[in-house]
Amino acid sequence: MRVPKKERQVELQHTIEQNPFITDEALAVRFNVSIQTIRLDRMELKIPELRERIKHVATERLDDVRTLTESEVIGDMIDLKLDTSAISILEILPEHAFSRNAIARGHILFAQANSLAIALIDDELALTTRANVQFTRSVHVGERVVAKAFVSSHRQDGRSDINVESYVGDECVFIGEFTVYRSSKEES
Repeated sequence: MRVPKKERQVELQHTIEQNPFITDEALAVRFNVSIQTIRLDRMELKIPELRERIKHVATERLDDVRTLTESEVIGDMIDLKLDTSAISILEILPEHAFSRNAIARGHILFAQANSLAIALIDDELALTTRANVQFTRSVHVGERVVAKAFVSSHRQDGRSDINVESYVGDECVFIGEFTVYRSSKEES
């Protein structure tokens, strides 16, 4: 049963406020309406399309990455609080996947998580010294992977422990625990 338009629009606005990275397709499924209906609702509510919402969130929440250049980060970094937390989004394209089955190559998900862990470090040089990873399900071409990283500890030996979890929608697809060397901490 469909929800009345006004009620749907209130719920739509709340849903997008909670998750600005949700796609029109996911919203259409959630509200049991067409993608066009979602787009019309967004236009009426003056809610921009996904790409614009991502840009807006990124400009509000990004510190300056010190360890990598922007092109070295795999995915689009949309949130960065140095030495605290970071988020990136990666759209899985055909070149990221095996041609036979359109499943993303594992090293692509690892690269997104690892580059996010490195970018999170507030230092001139950061290198991964250890990684423990688990892939929890296959990711397919066309899916959007949201990686969330946070520093769990800064050690006395100049290393930091970082946890990264990657999601497609609400489903966790990758878990990684990274230990990262911090150059300036080692020298002190």
